[in-house]
Amino acid sequence: MNLSNLQPAQGSTKVNKRLGRGQGSGRGGTSTRGHKGAKSRSGFSIKIGFEGGQMPLQRRVPKFGFTNPNRVEYRAINLDILQNLASEKGLDRIDALVLVNNGLAAKNDLIKILGRGELSAKVTVVAHKFSASASAAIEAAGGTVEQL
Repeated sequence: MNLSNLQPAQGSTKVNKRLGRGQGSGRGGTSTRGHKGAKSRSGFSIKIGFEGGQMPLQRRVPKFGFTNPNRVEYRAINLDILQNLASEKGLDRIDALVLVNNGLAAKNDLIKILGRGELSAKVTVVAHKFSASASAAIEAAGGTVEQL
């Protein structure tokens, strides 16, 4: 190998089209933009969703229902997940920090405990909301419920 036979690796370089460099280049004149119209002008940018003057899809589709701006979203955690967590980690208290550290909730999530599954561990559960069946199951297992 010497300097006379060096070449770039296969597929590592692109061949850029040099536009507007005279008629002899084959891409002079209109520089592949065609003749006249907005798209041939400098500074042209099309708006998102523009369909050439046709009524855009987001305006054609009917709108239904109502979105409550005051809706409160909770991260739902079921009893079977709490049981797995308590048995694997040997916990006697489960709160938001424990759930965040184990990837079950995000830092700013509001947490609601739901009643799917069985809970046999005696744990103190701290959350923002509890379903009636979940709080009954936690207390039946000998644990306590703390609502934030």
